[in-house]
Amino acid sequence: MVIDLKHIFVNENSSLPIEYSLDLSQVEHGGVFPLKKPVTLIGSISNTSSLIRFQAEISFQFDALCDRCGKDTSKTYKVEVSKSLATSIEGDDSDTILLVPDMKLDVDDFLYTEVIVNLPLKHLCSEDCKGICYKCGKNLNEGACSCDTREIDPRLAKLAELLNN
Repeated sequence: MVIDLKHIFVNENSSLPIEYSLDLSQVEHGGVFPLKKPVTLIGSISNTSSLIRFQAEISFQFDALCDRCGKDTSKTYKVEVSKSLATSIEGDDSDTILLVPDMKLDVDDFLYTEVIVNLPLKHLCSEDCKGICYKCGKNLNEGACSCDTREIDPRLAKLAELLNN
């Protein structure tokens, strides 16, 4: 979806509400397709004292395996966006300024970029996920396993064998 913003740039104290959803289910991340439900954007573009502002909330559901325990997990993420819109920029680029040289905003491209930048680097089922036992593979969130987790220095392994006998 492309929004023509000429009437916002020309008319002071004007605003345009935006509600939009985009299907990004074909986007691959880490070998899976975690965005099974459409990404939604709710916000507005406004002109106040010749400053064009784009404020929105993007929300998306991320479905993937937990990076620690491997449990199938789904979490909803919300991203607050606040940018100034400009037809040109003098000097260095800025993260707070969104360039719209022809006064048209490609919402699909904007949403895709914002979601990709804000995908989680580590996806956990819970903040206190204990993961799995590195010896037997049991999910430690379901209870402790009976593995001996003491690490023996390989240089002293023969001595440990003598102590066990």
